[in-house]
Amino acid sequence: METVVWSKPENERAGTPLLVMMHGYGTDESRMVRLFDYLPSDFTCAALRAPMAIGDHYGWFLLDYFLVNDFADVISATNAVHTWISSVKGQHSSVNLLGYSQGMAMASTLLRLHPKDYEATVGLSGFVLENDLLALSESFDTPPPFFWGRDKADLVINDEAIAYTEEWLNAKTQLTARTYPGMGHAMCKAEMADVSAFLRHYVLR
Repeated sequence: METVVWSKPENERAGTPLLVMMHGYGTDESRMVRLFDYLPSDFTCAALRAPMAIGDHYGWFLLDYFLVNDFADVISATNAVHTWISSVKGQHSSVNLLGYSQGMAMASTLLRLHPKDYEATVGLSGFVLENDLLALSESFDTPPPFFWGRDKADLVINDEAIAYTEEWLNAKTQLTARTYPGMGHAMCKAEMADVSAFLRHYVLR
């Protein structure tokens, strides 16, 4: 990853749980940096910038209104993030994922491809990719803890994507699902409080 913003200086990261944060389509890492103050201080947060230029902003892979994507782009982006995580994870007690919007698709894809590498996953106002190859590759020894937060009135993620996401998360994960009326396609303080409680419970215990 060419651009990463950290919540802690390098000399304070050793032995802490790492939270890898991935932004949505057509934005950048600053959207995730704004969440640092609302997350448990025990964690080292790393906000990544997606590699693909989308106008003046960035995305993980090309996406249209119907969330149609090129799976080769998805795998390329996922492999790049996984390679970066592999380069830093030895410094940390665990690795955890947080993705917003398209970043949730990234976080869930990383979990599906490398389930033993991640302790807890958070998906916010996003979706899980419906893909036969990913489904065939899945192998969870135990259901991984997953937090899913959204507004049911979010108009950005279509109904079909929400239905598949709900089905997959209920079938494959130890799911904590919360909804936040009036939030829209965004994040809010109440949601961050619930995310923090989730991370404390499943990671810090």
